[in-house]
Amino acid sequence: MPGDEEQQKRALRARLRERRQLLSDAERESAAVGIARQLTALVRAHDVRSVSCFLSTATEPDTRGFVRAAVSRGIRVLLPITRADGLLDWAVADDDEITEGLFGLPEPGGQALGPNAVDDVELMIIPAAAIDRIGTRLGWGRGYFDKTIGSMQRRPPVYAVIYDSEVLDSLPREVHDQPVNGFVTPTRTITISPARD
Repeated sequence: MPGDEEQQKRALRARLRERRQLLSDAERESAAVGIARQLTALVRAHDVRSVSCFLSTATEPDTRGFVRAAVSRGIRVLLPITRADGLLDWAVADDDEITEGLFGLPEPGGQALGPNAVDDVELMIIPAAAIDRIGTRLGWGRGYFDKTIGSMQRRPPVYAVIYDSEVLDSLPREVHDQPVNGFVTPTRTITISPARD
């Protein structure tokens, strides 16, 4: 039986998912431009040549414009591929077709490099449903990114991508939840010092 934190997370995810579905096409397009601008500035500020990102779904803040632009500038971008065992494989972003992975998520069609490929990135950009002001991230409940971040030998800075309305004062947190170093919205990028227990 799920604990209080997990029940709170489920209810919050449902509300956030519904709010995202209500966004208009114009709001999504405006957010996509802002996200690309903010992510490009973040990569430049960290002066990195290798990042991991994700291919956004229809309701997520759009990361695809950023991925295309980063690849065109010669930045190596790794994209996740979900596996049935709860781990992520990674593939290099290029012009290959996008396929539908587990859970209907968009994934790169390139060659899977294995879970350890992400150990070489200098910056991680990950999805989230919400973030709180101390770096607690609420994901969508499958734990892929928490497992990945928690098992990395050398953890780079990790930033979550969300809409402006998804920055909350506090979120329920469980032991396995991995904090982030900051978040990116269509209008701002905030670096925080995540709480560690």
